[in-house]
Amino acid sequence: MIHNLSDVQSVNIGANTNIWQFCVVLPGAEIGDNCNICSHCFIENEVKIGNNVTVKCGVQIWDGITIEDDVFIGPNVTFCNDRHPKSRNKNYILEGVTVKKGAAIGAGSVILPGVTIGENAVIAAGSVVVKDVPANTTYIVKVGKTCEK
Repeated sequence: MIHNLSDVQSVNIGANTNIWQFCVVLPGAEIGDNCNICSHCFIENEVKIGNNVTVKCGVQIWDGITIEDDVFIGPNVTFCNDRHPKSRNKNYILEGVTVKKGAAIGAGSVILPGVTIGENAVIAAGSVVVKDVPANTTYIVKVGKTCEK
C-alpha cells in the first residue's frame, strides 16, 4: 500500500510494503518486501532497504545507506553520510552507513558516516554512534559515557 498523500517515485518497492502519508521516496531507492515506512520519512536515491524492515516516523535515509533484512529503525533516527557537511560543497565525500540484518536502532539516535552496525546489534535510544558496532552488541550511551554489552 502506498498512501495517496506520499510521493513515491521509485518502482522498486517490494510486495506487501506499506508507505504511509507524507513520505518521499526518490526514483533510485530500493525497498524490499513486507516493509513498513511510517509517515514523514524521506528516502534518497542510492538507498537499499531489505525485507521486513520497519522505519518509524521522521527518519531520513540518505544516499549510500544500506539497511539489511529484519531491521527496526526507531522514530527520528538521524543518518549522516558526509563527515564535513558544507552548503553547496561539490567535493564532498559520500560515506555510507550499513545496518546489518536484525539490528535495532532506538529513537533519536544519530548514526555518523562510515559506520557499520552489526547483525542483531541494538542501539539504545538517544545514542550517537561514531564507530562500528559489533554483531550481537547492545550499544548504550549513559551520561557522556559509552557502554558496550
